[in-house]
Amino acid sequence: MTNDKKDSISEPLVPDCCNLGVFSRVLISVNLLGLFVLWSRGDDWRMVLQNFLESAMLLETICLLSLLALCNLRRLAMRFPMSAWFQRLLCCMLPTAIASLIMVYLRMQDWFLAGFPRLSPIFVVAASGVLALIFQQYFELRTRAYSPALGEAKLQALQARIRPHFLFNSLNTALSLIRTEPRRAEMVLEDLADLFRVLMRDTRNVTSLQEEIRLCEQYLAIEKIRIGERLQVTWDMEKISVKELNEIQIPSLLLQPLLENAVHYGVEPSVQQATITVEIKRQLDKVEIRVCNPFHADANTVSGNQMALENIRQRLSLLYDIEAQIQYGVVDAYFEVKLQFPAKR
Repeated sequence: MTNDKKDSISEPLVPDCCNLGVFSRVLISVNLLGLFVLWSRGDDWRMVLQNFLESAMLLETICLLSLLALCNLRRLAMRFPMSAWFQRLLCCMLPTAIASLIMVYLRMQDWFLAGFPRLSPIFVVAASGVLALIFQQYFELRTRAYSPALGEAKLQALQARIRPHFLFNSLNTALSLIRTEPRRAEMVLEDLADLFRVLMRDTRNVTSLQEEIRLCEQYLAIEKIRIGERLQVTWDMEKISVKELNEIQIPSLLLQPLLENAVHYGVEPSVQQATITVEIKRQLDKVEIRVCNPFHADANTVSGNQMALENIRQRLSLLYDIEAQIQYGVVDAYFEVKLQFPAKR
């Protein structure tokens, strides 16, 4: 199978024009470019502003219709495999066709001819095609630029997230239970196997929110046996239904690293019982996850969390652009991490 074909199956090369980040970047860039072209003619700023406002109707119409068409094209590309070059060609031809149809219609209107007597339809159509190709290449290169972060995430999952001491302690825990409680030892090993099976997946894979929670519960069950009653976890999921938990798709290993950090930096340094709070809720079209654990200044919690948090930030940025957010900090002696991302990608 060729690389082009692999690309078309794994991730379409058509920009995600339904995404607010892509949508806003294109509109802002096109309008700034139009303003710059008008300004370069040397007219007075009042004339430049007047011409820009008049031409904005044409710019916005072509842009909005093109973005809408490309949004639907991406959905088709996700359902039906297309070669990489065919996707790039469609990204160029769709805006070109839309600009052509709009210009044909507007050239038949007297008010348009009076307002834009020197505007060349060929220039508008050609500019639309060239800009469409430039934007497609920009978003394709941007996705490739984040690819090392995704590859690094897979390595970090083994080296940082599931730290060597966790594997060592988990195996020791299982060994200590083999003679006295063989069933519990078997459960520890099963949970450990499931955990590492997920860690070996491609980090670009998505899973249901319910499956991610189940994985976290398996991880916490292993740590509970090792740490004992010091580890307490409170799940608050009253503001999200079971159906939504099964339907909402999230990046694999999004929540588990946060809980591991909470255990490592919030519970292990504590000599008393420590509670980790996990709140998951849905607000309109957004999912919000909050993980809260005790803060120990001497455990260097903030700097220790940086690697996993930065990796999650990069993955959210790649998958959701500006529609996703991650915030973290110390709040009332607790270290709190908040994730917010669309319920539907």
